[in-house]
Amino acid sequence: MGPNYVPGEKKDLAVKSVQRTVLCMGRKQEAVESVPCGNTVALVGLDQFITKTATITNESCEDAHPMKAMKFSVSPVVRVAVEPKVASDLPKLVEGLKRLARSDPMVQCIIEETGEHIIAGAGELHLEICLKDLQDDFMGGAEIRVSEPVVAFRETVSDRSDHTVMSKSPNKHNRIYLQARPMEDGLAEAIDEGKIGPKDDPKVRSKLMSEDFGWDKDLTKKIWCFGPDTMGPNILVDVTKGVQYLNEIKDSCVAAFQWASKEGVLAEENMRAIVFEVHDVVMHADAIHRGGGQIIPTCRRALYAAELTAKPRLLEPVYLVEIQAPEQALGGIYSVLNQKRGMVFEEMQRPGTPMYNIKAYLPVIESFGFTSVLRAATSGQAFPQCVFDHWEVMAADPMQVGSQAHTLVADIRKRKGIKLEVQPLGEYEDKL
Repeated sequence: MGPNYVPGEKKDLAVKSVQRTVLCMGRKQEAVESVPCGNTVALVGLDQFITKTATITNESCEDAHPMKAMKFSVSPVVRVAVEPKVASDLPKLVEGLKRLARSDPMVQCIIEETGEHIIAGAGELHLEICLKDLQDDFMGGAEIRVSEPVVAFRETVSDRSDHTVMSKSPNKHNRIYLQARPMEDGLAEAIDEGKIGPKDDPKVRSKLMSEDFGWDKDLTKKIWCFGPDTMGPNILVDVTKGVQYLNEIKDSCVAAFQWASKEGVLAEENMRAIVFEVHDVVMHADAIHRGGGQIIPTCRRALYAAELTAKPRLLEPVYLVEIQAPEQALGGIYSVLNQKRGMVFEEMQRPGTPMYNIKAYLPVIESFGFTSVLRAATSGQAFPQCVFDHWEVMAADPMQVGSQAHTLVADIRKRKGIKLEVQPLGEYEDKL
């Protein structure tokens, strides 16, 4: 049973026979008939079905509870793309990535739509170790090419849409009116941590959201869904008054919202902390004219337009850096952090020692080579420790040519092979 197995369902469940039991004796393996409790045992013939963690039990066992996947204090935000130097080594790479994903509970190996093989890790050092393992242990020394590190961004909005956006369906019979607004402070984090989510009891959720985040009680009952992947920190909510047949197009709107929130309008990155409000829907009276094919693209286009009218911004991941260093190294640390857009927010001397503990925020995109620059500046006296901390809004406007955010968006779009300019609002009519 995998970590997502629900008793009584077939999802994440594989029924297989164990081929043999093996004891690892030093460097050789000893096949044995049976193993009593309390020993570490190797089972042969199950590796195809286990990704990170799994629970093994016999078929007739009713009350076995699967082990859940671990939650980490860091998240895999630094990504590189890998490819084999020799094209014929591709099967080796794919097999190697599968083994790598099994061997490390944190690393993520993904195949993008563009066909790239992405390895995501918690930081530079973690990635370096993963890549070395991949090449030496899991691919038998076959050479690989590694891209520049890629940092995942998020898209958000900084203001309420200045007016409601409307989008018509391809057959001109349906109209959807939407607005976007930023989420209240702390709500996105609460969703990330699982305090608020799609599976909550509606009463509990409405109490939490009205007390902590100032939502209207009736509004919390009309949340259609969370996204992306039905769990993410964006919300589609229905604020319409007396629209007929609304339930018939709800599924189509939810599908469009999942799609749009996974690929935002700026650079096809995930959206974060946006609330989309459906203000009005005008529909054709005949059910044939309001099927998924008409509603999904219309709704997606309206969601994009709402994002664009609500002052879109990029969110960048930020590390919390803890640095231990003696007093004479402080000058070097501050100068390096200033170069890298870092921000020191706490400096403490450890009582009774000459050592200082410095805490600072450092954007992930600036963190490459940070360790080596820091060591050079402090002649090896400072020891940094980075963990992912939060998402920070970039102040620059990505729609303004020449701003830092605009350059970043252009780079990401170039890498993903999308048209370089973010299309202005009217263009979406023709594009989809």
